[in-house]
Amino acid sequence: MQSIFDSVITSIKPKGNLHYYPAATFPTIHPVHWLTSHFAVGGYSPLQRLSGMLTAHMTQIAPRNGFSWHPHRGLEIFTYVIEGTLYHEDTTGGYGTISAGEVQRMFSGQFIQHQELNLTDETARVIQIWFASEPQFMGIEPHYEQIPLAQMQPQFLGDGIVREIIGPDGATDAHVSARLTSTLLPAGGETTVVPPLTGESLFLYVVDGNGRLQTPAQTQTLNLYDVLLATSEAHPHTISAGDKQLNFLSFYLPAFLPS
Repeated sequence: MQSIFDSVITSIKPKGNLHYYPAATFPTIHPVHWLTSHFAVGGYSPLQRLSGMLTAHMTQIAPRNGFSWHPHRGLEIFTYVIEGTLYHEDTTGGYGTISAGEVQRMFSGQFIQHQELNLTDETARVIQIWFASEPQFMGIEPHYEQIPLAQMQPQFLGDGIVREIIGPDGATDAHVSARLTSTLLPAGGETTVVPPLTGESLFLYVVDGNGRLQTPAQTQTLNLYDVLLATSEAHPHTISAGDKQLNFLSFYLPAFLPS
């Protein structure tokens, strides 16, 4: 029986140490009038599961709509707001409005219910990331954590502003075997992509703006929701922003690509 922490990749066959996939490689769904989602990772995607990360997808919620009360079990869920605001409330008593650039972490334990609502007159756009809870953490009670942007200490890599969301110095008290950073790159700026460590693979998701990837072997235009996959043996590469700010998320996960 396959473990929930095993990676599942179908339809695409990554070969080599650096792979680029345009956004159209992954499905965009519009199941109801108020919701549009782009699934880079998840059951709809060729990247069905990556080392215990069950989904990483953009969710666009129309004004005055959202997800009413619903349950979760065995998950640690991160919500990163790109545009607008999202109201959260759960059965631990946690609640709050998450604004652009901020992060919420919700640990479901054995059972939690919550709702996620766009209570404004503007569209909300968020990236939601689900991890399967690791067995050693399943006894922890459900809890909620919200990290304001001001509490996410920036580091600088070239022109990029890098914030560690999950990791040894991460802003969240995560219970997952992964690292996650957000990089904001001003228009025309350039930054270096930090390669994964030995034993890791990189899943990079462009969540806002556009730009260009440059390696010794190729130059590739980057657009919204494009994806890069890389091993620790990948050649150094840089990313530059186009005519507006570029934002990308870098997920460093237990290796899901062959070296």
